[in-house]
Amino acid sequence: MKFVGKVPCGKLRGLHMASQCRSLHVLDLSDNKLDSELPSLPKGLVMAFLNNNSFTGEIPRQYSQLGQLQHIDLSFNSLRGTPPAALFSLPNISYLNLASNMLSGSLPIHLSCGSELGLVDISNNRLRGWLPSCMNTELDKRVVKYGWNCLSIDLRHQHPESYCVEAAAHVKRKESGGKSLGILAAVIGGIFVVMVLLAFGFLVLCRRYCPRGISEQHLLHKSVQDDSVTGFSSELLTSARYIAQATKLGTQGVPVHQLFSLEELKEATNNFDISTLLGEGSYGKLYKGRLENGTQVTIRCLTVSKRYTFRNLKLRLDLLAKLRHPHLVCLLGHCIDDGGRDDWNANKVYLIFEYVPNGTYHTHLTENSPEKVLKWSDRLAVLIGVAKAVHFLHTGVIPGFFNNRLKANNILLNEHRMAKLSDYGMSIISEETNKNEEKGEGPKSWQMKCLEDDVYSFGLILLESLVGPSVSARREAFLLNEMVSFGNQDGHRRIVDPIILATSSQESLSIVISIMNKCISPDSLTRPSFEDVLWNLQYAAQVQSTADGDQRSENVSRF
Repeated sequence: MKFVGKVPCGKLRGLHMASQCRSLHVLDLSDNKLDSELPSLPKGLVMAFLNNNSFTGEIPRQYSQLGQLQHIDLSFNSLRGTPPAALFSLPNISYLNLASNMLSGSLPIHLSCGSELGLVDISNNRLRGWLPSCMNTELDKRVVKYGWNCLSIDLRHQHPESYCVEAAAHVKRKESGGKSLGILAAVIGGIFVVMVLLAFGFLVLCRRYCPRGISEQHLLHKSVQDDSVTGFSSELLTSARYIAQATKLGTQGVPVHQLFSLEELKEATNNFDISTLLGEGSYGKLYKGRLENGTQVTIRCLTVSKRYTFRNLKLRLDLLAKLRHPHLVCLLGHCIDDGGRDDWNANKVYLIFEYVPNGTYHTHLTENSPEKVLKWSDRLAVLIGVAKAVHFLHTGVIPGFFNNRLKANNILLNEHRMAKLSDYGMSIISEETNKNEEKGEGPKSWQMKCLEDDVYSFGLILLESLVGPSVSARREAFLLNEMVSFGNQDGHRRIVDPIILATSSQESLSIVISIMNKCISPDSLTRPSFEDVLWNLQYAAQVQSTADGDQRSENVSRF
């Protein structure tokens, strides 16, 4: 269940009922004029956009109990007090934006940050003291924005401590002054009521005893059109709002996206020498390079039609750069080359990504050596990471990024076997969107088609994880002839990868097979959402973890 849109300005007298709505997962009340205290929220909420309002009071302690919460934006309100420490350590929280409020006090130096937390923005508040150790960006890949507080760090970008002290004193004076003003307003209001009653009595006497020399005046009601003429379609205005919302997400990885020169890239790749070429695909050539500071990177070279103006292309790249998630290969920067006069009809765009050293998921699925083979729990961890990334691409930004060309070769593993999705979001600068619009498909129908494509493609990745790359390569024949074998245990033993059979529990395996069947269903209407896919994978991992624990206990008891 999702709640998005405008609401009447003022207070949310009935919204605390939302805390009882267990099926509400996404709540978007951003860009309204709400001036109440923050409402309590349902425990199953995954995303909350409450930014750009006038919410007052403190952040409710109840928010520290939202175990499913991944993304919360409370920026640009009038919130006060000190943020609850437990909010930073929620088990699934990845994005926490508290910027541009009136938060004060000090955060505990030993405050704990959740393992999934990728971005924290506490900038433009009135916080004092030291930054908690878990927000030390030099030691962690977590992005932390803390400028323009009164913190004892990076003083060049902080207010003096007197600023926050005076601001707090001003608030107290304003509150006490507000009480005095309230008393004064009550007195003035009483006098006004008495005067109105006297005037009304005088008017009654006049109408009764004075001649009616003056005709009654008739008020003419001016009609007001509901739809103002702005020169833009409502759909365009809506899209603009959604894109603006996406830009508020900020960066969720390090380092900061930057603009590279073509000379820097040539130096990094020895003038794009053939020895640095990693491969070539539908999105152009991919090179491996080393920047001047020693950082290893991959550089993708794309040719983009000049139907995009330079400004439009830059906006698209900036939006792509804002996609930051622990399970996405980080886009470090870009370079736009107009190609010179000899290539006037196309732009060359270079995208610079972090280098992920440990190969692709597809390659790891073909490994036979015991130290490199991926057991069932390892594969589940990879699949969950990718599902989280795609779920973020679909729902974490508005409008969502669809058609992400999901395949096992685009899933990279780092030195800790943590999955990172590459080649995501490329459709925003490719010709695919425009081609579909030329065919008469509207943006919504195109997005739904691409959403279904992502679910189906992920289903094929699940299939490859279960049976191995060599079997799943026969996709059409396999789907026609072998899928029925997944319905019984004898079929499992015949077609499922022996490594999985040896390292999985029957229940965990059955959960994944079930969600895989739904993902690759011929009827796109019956395919699950990525939220459902992610939930089932996490449940399968939990079941497997319990089974592994029981197995270890049993082995210990034997000795």
